[in-house]
Amino acid sequence: MRRKTHTVYIGDLPLGSDYPVRLQSMTNTNTMDTEATVAQSIRIIEAGGEYVRITAPGVREAGQLAVIKKELYRRGYRNPLIADVHFNPKAAETAARIVEKVRINPGNYADKKSSTPKTYTDSEYAAELERIHERLLPLIRICKENGTAIRIGSNHGSLSDRIVNRYGDSPQGMVESAMEFLRIFEAENFNQVALSMKASNVRVVIESTRLLVERMAQENLHYPLHLGVTEAGEGEDGRIKSAVGIGSLLMDGIGDTIRVSLTEAPEAEIPVALNILQACRLRISKPEYISCPSCGRTLFDLQTTAAKIRERTSHLKGLKIGIMGCIVNGPGEMADADYGYVGAGPGRITLYKQREVVKRNIPEEQAVEELINLIKINGDWKDS
Repeated sequence: MRRKTHTVYIGDLPLGSDYPVRLQSMTNTNTMDTEATVAQSIRIIEAGGEYVRITAPGVREAGQLAVIKKELYRRGYRNPLIADVHFNPKAAETAARIVEKVRINPGNYADKKSSTPKTYTDSEYAAELERIHERLLPLIRICKENGTAIRIGSNHGSLSDRIVNRYGDSPQGMVESAMEFLRIFEAENFNQVALSMKASNVRVVIESTRLLVERMAQENLHYPLHLGVTEAGEGEDGRIKSAVGIGSLLMDGIGDTIRVSLTEAPEAEIPVALNILQACRLRISKPEYISCPSCGRTLFDLQTTAAKIRERTSHLKGLKIGIMGCIVNGPGEMADADYGYVGAGPGRITLYKQREVVKRNIPEEQAVEELINLIKINGDWKDS
């Protein structure tokens, strides 16, 4: 079951367990280049991205978000924008008046790394928390006035000296870093907050996120979570790391929005995210093909046939088609499928509708067309 959360309102696309797991990506353009940032934002949206995150390292870039938002609106795109802010509270405060959500990093929002490690007494630690509380008050006030949400984004690589000194560079430290900020928001009666635990180490992502969920449950807090493996890389490596890290948590019922971080064009992240959600059966965006890896019992060219079937049916969103090489495991392994294409003998195919045999011993050269006809006869076909 999906973990129950309260709702965080981000423009017209609310976040939380009452809504689909949201997709997002982040532009990699210079924020001051309006045309490039708008064009990339549109590519993210048209690929299926629901939220678009844009970096705002300084007040100048944060102010530029108003120009970008206006141009996106002019072109008919009203997806919520998220400002990504790290070191600069003034940038966060500026952005919070413009966009629907601001991401801040509790490791560096109100802290600077010192070259000399310091040991904090309990009173010194408490004084630091008071200082941070005061530093967050202007942002909280602006967010309340403008209906802006906040993400507290803990990063494994940027924990504050205070946290590292007391909890180590650890999942526990990441969680405590986020909880310090969350308790301040709670004290100020501001609950339009999401949280995330980001690391390039998949095990750290999973452990810290599970620990955060446990800690919030102990304090009766139910905030939505953003999932992702940061700096996952590119190509197959980035996709596998993201699938393991994000997918493991989704299968725990954890997660309300995801971002796949690839060293590629941002719009390339969205199909990967959709594939992860489909594999977890959380969002269906395309057909699903159940096909065996083939073995010595396979009675036809499985790879070529699967490609032909995919080419003809790739637009049939949500349909499940089993393509199995032989009768030994075929019907059982594809029992979840809507339709089945199973090798019955040399050059012969049997077609199934769910678990029922519909046509036996069809010549292989006619079988793909017969499968398409079967889908049409049963009313599951749509023109592409």
